[in-house]
Amino acid sequence: MFEYTLILIYILLTFSLSIIFKKYFSDNKEVLRKIIHIGIGPLIPIALYLKIDQKSALIFTGIISLMVLLNYIYKLFPIIEDIDRKSFGTLFYCLSLFILIFIFWEKDYYSLIAGFFIMTFGDGLAGLVGKNIDSKSWVFLKQKKSFIGTFTMFITSLVIICSLGLAQKHNLNINFFTLAFIATVLEQLSIFGIDNFIVPIVSAFYFNIFITNL
Repeated sequence: MFEYTLILIYILLTFSLSIIFKKYFSDNKEVLRKIIHIGIGPLIPIALYLKIDQKSALIFTGIISLMVLLNYIYKLFPIIEDIDRKSFGTLFYCLSLFILIFIFWEKDYYSLIAGFFIMTFGDGLAGLVGKNIDSKSWVFLKQKKSFIGTFTMFITSLVIICSLGLAQKHNLNINFFTLAFIATVLEQLSIFGIDNFIVPIVSAFYFNIFITNL
């Protein structure tokens, strides 16, 4: 019971931080969303460290996914999707996590963390940096992308992949850079927030096949 209480406290603290930020910086809606986006990332290693079983993790993630779906319908917590574009990113975010937990929780937690961290920190930091630092930009599938944001996605992804790969005692190789590149390209496909689904799923499977099990 203690471990579930810690998880709940962490989630409440993350949402509290976003609420506090909204009070003082209400104009920057993207940052509000990214605080939650990035803040949820550490939950996976925390849950693994606390030895929470796969079934409980799936139930918890399923409940969160259902709550997010209801929020899209009834707008119970508008802060989660309070942005200037149509996006189902948070729902895709939860669904991808559910799938990764189902496939990799007991089989290969390194791949699970790789896929999820690339999404939470790579995409999250790319959004923050890209929105707040001016650089060359382009529009792809009606979504504005920037050089600095894309570069941030690549570098952050590469750091995550290298850290996890080296933790598995693998030598630095071309697969590390290839995965970072693939994740960065997939992040460009952000229409309706679909990148929140394809980036973690593809990244986790690539990491499992070409790094963990190579």
